[in-house]
Amino acid sequence: MHAYFDNAATTPLDPEVLDAMLPYLAQHFGNPSSLHGPGRQVRSAIEQARKSVATLVNAAPSEISFTSGGTEADNYAIFGSVRSLGLKHAITSPLEHHAVLHPLQALAKSGETSLSYLRHDTQGRLDLAHLEELLAAHPRTFVSIMHGNNELGNLNDIKQIGEICARHDAVFHTDTVQTMGHYKHDVQELSNHFLVGSAHKFHGPKGVGFLYRRGGVEVAPLIHGGSQERNIRSGTENVYGIVGLAKALEIACHGMAEHRQHIQSLKDRLIGQLAAGIADVQFNGLSAEADQSLYTVLSVSLPPSSISEMLLFSLDINKVAASGGSACTSGAQLGSHVLEALGTATDRPTVRLSMSKLNTEAEVDYAAAQLIKLYQK
Repeated sequence: MHAYFDNAATTPLDPEVLDAMLPYLAQHFGNPSSLHGPGRQVRSAIEQARKSVATLVNAAPSEISFTSGGTEADNYAIFGSVRSLGLKHAITSPLEHHAVLHPLQALAKSGETSLSYLRHDTQGRLDLAHLEELLAAHPRTFVSIMHGNNELGNLNDIKQIGEICARHDAVFHTDTVQTMGHYKHDVQELSNHFLVGSAHKFHGPKGVGFLYRRGGVEVAPLIHGGSQERNIRSGTENVYGIVGLAKALEIACHGMAEHRQHIQSLKDRLIGQLAAGIADVQFNGLSAEADQSLYTVLSVSLPPSSISEMLLFSLDINKVAASGGSACTSGAQLGSHVLEALGTATDRPTVRLSMSKLNTEAEVDYAAAQLIKLYQK
């Protein structure tokens, strides 16, 4: 059996999404900026996709811009806001994805803005009273806090955070890459100025994402060279990717309740088996708390062992695909900045098991059995 449990890194492409994309890979090849018939045909597909995405997050189509993925969308919101809106201070959390931390750190290093980090406890809960203090001390600030942590699965209350930011006239950006397609996002109920999605996290294609930018927030483009995406993002659009993103988000949103029930039951089953089969197993952050964590992500802290350094390799040999944390930093051998910030014991290996609607109980049982077998040895 092969068991794929790295869906937080990327999900398999939904066959319906592939079917929607294929015509724009073959027959409909026009450049969407061209005025002739083939160009107008694909332009129409892009605008229909924009309307679909906008409807699903309750935004106006003009507030949706397509990007190459979540990282570009995060960078656009961060650099654009600080430089165009004259924001001299930024607030984030040390638990954010590097797509947020690195741009903010670059801006701080260049002296374009100062940077503060929110306090948090050993489980990754953010101190929102500290956010109030920082905003009171720094008017007109840029705030970036993710909705769901990609390593721990911790969920942040972005509605409450948005309300705090609104009281202090702060610009609020939230990275929703891990939760888009898994949780309802209604921008009319939130106070955020920016929100981000990436198609391959909800069974769409890689290399395409979108940025929601609230109407009236005018920031300079990150990529120059053309007038595409209403002068926001230059470059010929990834037509088939955009079509696939919209179709994938539509499928995810319409089946959300059913998928959530199925995946949460798998996660509960996995937690139960690992807790029963491995002495001193622990779960990082709020990962095992159903009401406070992503139902798709389980971060497992295992006892120190002689196989610790070979854990992921051993799982791979046994046909279980999992990760130690974010796929975006695994090749850099940097360790986990998230676990380090929590003060997690460095001699305990961590494995992140992340699930999708396509996983089965049999796969959960198999993956749990492989981990238990390794630690019983």
